[in-house]
Amino acid sequence: MDFDYILLINFIQFLFLILLGLATLYIFVFSFAGLFYKQAAYSEKVKFRRIAVLIPGYKEDEVIIEVAKEALSQSYPSELFDVVIIADSFLPETILKLGELPVKVIEVVFEKSTKSKALNKAMEQLKHAYDIAVVLDADNVMAYDFLTKINAAFEKGIIAVQGHRTAKNMNTSLAILDSVSEEINNHIFRKGHRVVGLSSAIIGSGMAFGYSFFKELMATVKAVGGFDKEIELKMLKAGLLIEYLDDAYVYDEKVQKAEVFSNQRRRWLSAQLHYFRQDFLNSLKDLITKGNVDYFDKAIQFIQPPRILLLGAILILGTIFLVINFISNNSLTYSIAWVSVIVLCIFSFLFSIPRSFYNLKTLGALASLPKGMILMFGSLLKIKGANKKFIHTKHTSTTINK
Repeated sequence: MDFDYILLINFIQFLFLILLGLATLYIFVFSFAGLFYKQAAYSEKVKFRRIAVLIPGYKEDEVIIEVAKEALSQSYPSELFDVVIIADSFLPETILKLGELPVKVIEVVFEKSTKSKALNKAMEQLKHAYDIAVVLDADNVMAYDFLTKINAAFEKGIIAVQGHRTAKNMNTSLAILDSVSEEINNHIFRKGHRVVGLSSAIIGSGMAFGYSFFKELMATVKAVGGFDKEIELKMLKAGLLIEYLDDAYVYDEKVQKAEVFSNQRRRWLSAQLHYFRQDFLNSLKDLITKGNVDYFDKAIQFIQPPRILLLGAILILGTIFLVINFISNNSLTYSIAWVSVIVLCIFSFLFSIPRSFYNLKTLGALASLPKGMILMFGSLLKIKGANKKFIHTKHTSTTINK
């Protein structure tokens, strides 16, 4: 091959190696650290705090009745927690049925609906003095002991905690892949981060905060999409720690349709890019002047490529450049580098996926992995402005079906 051609090839693969290598190294460090996560022991003697379980929903008539009933079924003393359904654009008959249950129903209507608006309006109207605010999605089902474990965690003086959100349905290949993705994120961005002393990432549901703190914090939130990312950044900038409880489960409906998958990811990716642009320089300044690693790490986390795209890019580009290097008799250094990145990436996933997913159903779902990669790439191309408009994810199931 012509020398200039080889030089160009090496320049291109060097750029890809740097970009993909750094992203892989990031997830490898935290996936390896996550292997050493140990759930902190709960205090034996605890004060029972008053808890508000806040469940905002937009046109969730299909699932909200069963969700409300499930939320009432907790081991926690029933007189010490209230289930608050924040009903945005519900049908009149749904409101009547909710009125028959021992829950608080707060109806809200907005010209442009957002989760943050719904939460703020509800807390404006709630008169009880609560100690803890738990935030769920309208499809979430708490494990029987969820509130008990959340309450015990607050005995240690924490201000915020993320529970273990996990799949309640794995009835399609796409749902299985979504479930695996959730658990990979739990391992890397929650377990792994807590092992090295950094805050757990929060997800937007299955999370709990000191009530007064949360009410004041939410009053400052302006986000249309990604309100959880905004409050997370505000907390980390202020030097506040977010805890993670791996054994406090909240079951979440996983996507079953390609369209829902694309819309959901488009919203998430758009919000992450928005907050990276907004906070990167501030986080870098705080890292240098205040040593705030947590805040800087969160900004860096937002620019990380989606795990499914990272895996696809490394496998595809790595294979292409290995073949080119072999044919052109190129420097062995580049090939060794690609093999190293591929191996690190694969081990990052192997470390992060729970053993329970090592079965024939997951193996069968892997056939849909290329489809997931294409959908994610398509979402990446259409993220512009997605965080500035409300994109509703319709839920259809309350049944835990694994």
